[in-house]
Amino acid sequence: MKNYRHTIRASYLGCVTQAAVNNLAPLLFLTFQNSYGITLEQIGFLITINFGVQMFVDLIAAKYVDRIGYRISIVAAHILCAGGLMGLGILPNLFAVSYLGLLVSIVLYAIGGGLIEVLISPIVEACPTENKSSEMSLLHSFYCWGHVAVVLLSTLFFKTAGIENWPVLTALWALLPLGNAVYFCFVPIQPLVEEAHHSLSIRNLFSLKTFWILALLMVCAGASEQAMSQWASAFAESGLHVSKTMGDLLGPCFFAVLMGTSRLLYARLSHRISLQKGLILSGLLCLFSYALTLFSPFPLLSLLGCGLCGFSVGILWPGTFSLASIQCPAGGTAMFALLALAGDLGCLSGPGTVGIVSDWMGGNLKSGLLIAMIFPVVLVIGVRFLKKAPAQRVKQE
Repeated sequence: MKNYRHTIRASYLGCVTQAAVNNLAPLLFLTFQNSYGITLEQIGFLITINFGVQMFVDLIAAKYVDRIGYRISIVAAHILCAGGLMGLGILPNLFAVSYLGLLVSIVLYAIGGGLIEVLISPIVEACPTENKSSEMSLLHSFYCWGHVAVVLLSTLFFKTAGIENWPVLTALWALLPLGNAVYFCFVPIQPLVEEAHHSLSIRNLFSLKTFWILALLMVCAGASEQAMSQWASAFAESGLHVSKTMGDLLGPCFFAVLMGTSRLLYARLSHRISLQKGLILSGLLCLFSYALTLFSPFPLLSLLGCGLCGFSVGILWPGTFSLASIQCPAGGTAMFALLALAGDLGCLSGPGTVGIVSDWMGGNLKSGLLIAMIFPVVLVIGVRFLKKAPAQRVKQE
C-alpha cells in the first residue's frame, strides 16, 4: 500500500495539472486581446475549443485507452499538458497569425487534460484502498485546491514580476505536468478490471438503464457546479459592486475553496453516511444555495449562497464516479470515460443555459440561474431511481 500511496499522490498532482490547464488561460484573456489584437468572439472560441477537445478525447479514450495502457496514456497526457502550457508563451510568436499559435497550444493541453480526466479516477479506484468513495472525494478536492492555487499564485506573479512577463509564468506552470509525467513512470498502476475482456463493452453499457441514470447524474453534477461557478464573479461584481479582482476572489475563488472543503470533509466522514444519501443531501443543499443566492434581499447573503453552492456540489462529481463503480463494477475504463463525457456536457450546458435564458430575459442573470435550479432537482430524483448500493465496510483508523 505504501507504493500505491505514491500512485495516489501522483494522481493528486494530475488533478492540479487539470486545474492549471482549465483556469490559467482565462486569467490572460485580456492580455491576449491586447497583445495579439484578437476579438472577444475569438477568445470565446478558445474556451469552446478547450472543452470541446476534452469531450472528444473522453469519447475516443473510451475505446482505445485499455489497448494502449494506463501508464503510457497518463504519461503522454502530462507531456501534452506541459507542451501546451509552454506553447502559450512561445507559439503565438512563431506563427504568422498569433491566434493560431494560441489554438495549437490549447488543443495540445486540452488533449492532455481530457486524458487526465478519463484516467485519474479509474487509476485511484483500482488502488487497494479501504474506502473508495473517500479516496475519490479526496482526489477531486485537489482540482479545487489547484484552481485556487492557479488564481492566487498567478496573481502574485503578476503583482511582483509584471503582467508583461506572463510567458515565464506559463513556462513555470508547465514544470508541474512535466515533473508528474516522470513521477507516473515509476508508480505502480493496475487496471480497474483485472482482465480487459471481463469489462463491459460500450454497447453493453448503453443497454443498461443504470448507466443512463448515472450519465444523467453526471450531466446534472457538471451543470449544477459550473452554472454557478462560471457566473459567480459577475454576480459578486454586480451584487456587491466590487472590483474585478475582488469579484474573482469573492466569487469563483470562494466557490472553489468551499467545494474543496466539502470534498475533504466527505473524505473524512464518508463512513458515517451512505453515498446515495450524501448525494441526495448535497442536491437538496445545492437547491437551497441557489434559492439563497437568487432570493436573498441582502448581497452578503447572496454571496454566501454562491459559496454554499460550491460546498454543496463538492461530492456530486466524485460521488457519482464512486456510485458508478458500485452499481457497475465491470464498467471499466469505458464507463469512466463516458461518464466524464457526460460530466463535461453538463459543464458546457449549465453555464450555457444560464447565459441563453439571461439574454432572453433582457440580461437578467437571476432568471438564468433560476432555470439552472432544475439540475439539482433532476439529480436528486435520479439518485432515488438507482437501486440501493450495498454498504461498504470501512476500516476505522
